[in-house]
Amino acid sequence: MGQGERENIHRHTLPDGTIVEHAHEHGHGHGHTHSHTQTKAVLNRLSRAIGHLESIKKMVEAGRDCSEVLIQLSAVKSAINNTGKVILQDHIEHCIVDAVEHGDTQALVELEKAIDRFIK
Repeated sequence: MGQGERENIHRHTLPDGTIVEHAHEHGHGHGHTHSHTQTKAVLNRLSRAIGHLESIKKMVEAGRDCSEVLIQLSAVKSAINNTGKVILQDHIEHCIVDAVEHGDTQALVELEKAIDRFIK
């Protein structure tokens, strides 16, 4: 850390009572490395969606009915959207709360851009 920068330890209590701590350097925007309470759930959801997408690829390779493929693609699309919602909720509960506490308006601008892209 350079002069004038300070590092704070942030503590988050997980639903199971586990306390997670991470250092946060102020003055660098929101580019810090951090963990969220839902990271494992998000990774599990993404793994399931990837597996589902692989099975759809095999359906196409096997010449399965287009309607069946479209239905399965719709299921993956829904799973991805729901995963995005989990990430968004976790981001608001941790990063945005932290940013507001520290007057980081850039994080709010970035959130607005991300939501705009996500809902298109």
